[in-house]
Amino acid sequence: MPTRTPLSVVQAQLDAYNAKDIEALLETYAPDAEQYTLHGDLLAKGHDQLRSRFLARFKEPNLHAKLMARIVVGNIVTDSELITRDFEEGLGTQEMLCIYEIAESRIQKASFALGQKTIHVPVQSAA
Repeated sequence: MPTRTPLSVVQAQLDAYNAKDIEALLETYAPDAEQYTLHGDLLAKGHDQLRSRFLARFKEPNLHAKLMARIVVGNIVTDSELITRDFEEGLGTQEMLCIYEIAESRIQKASFALGQKTIHVPVQSAA
């Protein structure tokens, strides 16, 4: 992969996520990349676990991440996003803070903090 800026790597990751393009998405992550909850648990490590995690999410037909704000400081990129999801309770959105550490033109570590969840369309129960 040619040398890319931290900003371009994270933008490519967001574009691939929204396109549900698993191969392009994994290309933005180092083979041994790690994802965490912010200051917490390991969510996934390496392409196999990342693939499994993303493919499960990609099953949601309305999945989309809208970039609300972005800050770049050196090799760290922080995105504030509003994620549209198909929750069990219905279609909704959730605020998310994503912090990416870039090295050698790939995401090495990512940490995520979940914010407010809002349900827009409740799931109707079968009568």
